Amino acid sequence: VGCDRSKNLVDICGEKHFQAFVCDALSVPMRSGSCDACISIAVIHHFSTAERRLATIRELARLLRPGGMALIYVWAMEQEYKNQKSKYLKEKNGSKGKEKEINTGTTQRLLTDQVPGSSSQDLACSGQLINDLKDESCNTRPVGADSRLPVHTNRTSFQSQDLLVPWHLKGGAKKNGESVDTVLVPADSKESQELSPVFHRYYHVFCEGELEAVCRSLDCVRVQKSYYDQGNWCVILEKL
Repeated sequence: VGCDRSKNLVDICGEKHFQAFVCDALSVPMRSGSCDACISIAVIHHFSTAERRLATIRELARLLRPGGMALIYVWAMEQEYKNQKSKYLKEKNGSKGKEKEINTGTTQRLLTDQVPGSSSQDLACSGQLINDLKDESCNTRPVGADSRLPVHTNRTSFQSQDLLVPWHLKGGAKKNGESVDTVLVPADSKESQELSPVFHRYYHVFCEGELEAVCRSLDCVRVQKSYYDQGNWCVILEKL
């Protein structure tokens, strides 16, 4: 059984005859202890406070039966780890200038600039762009209501833990004089370029040890494994 905030993505699951429903990760409408295993892939890094990120993991643990397992993936601040660049960084030069796309029907038509593990179509318009946040440390800090967030340059290393990531929508048109970006279309397309609007999504990228520390703060789970995988920090939890 799957769930997502995006109705469009849930509809795709329905078209493929999978069971899925729309819900919020902070409040999943399922009985406590009803799951043998749960996965949370590229979800928790979209919550903007430490409290909400912790609450999401607690909710995931609530769904597990005793002995049940959970797998969590979040985007890593360290896109170069142990002298190896992540696939995300490598694709900037390795894709020969052509955007890769997600290999699913509707999503494939809508998104061209994907990030590791993310495929949601619920793209939030950003606020103001920023130039003045230069925090290169890995000290987690809350995002204030009047804070300005830096906008990430795709396929580059992260300069801040809290940022906005540009996403490009295909098939957009120029309306009312609004500026739009030129986005490369996939390699198998007959068109070379097309105009499309740019949207920005919030991300909190995790530093080494941060996700594991959050999980260890809960007394209802045990961290079985913590590891790095292609630009993501990952943990496997067991419900006590």
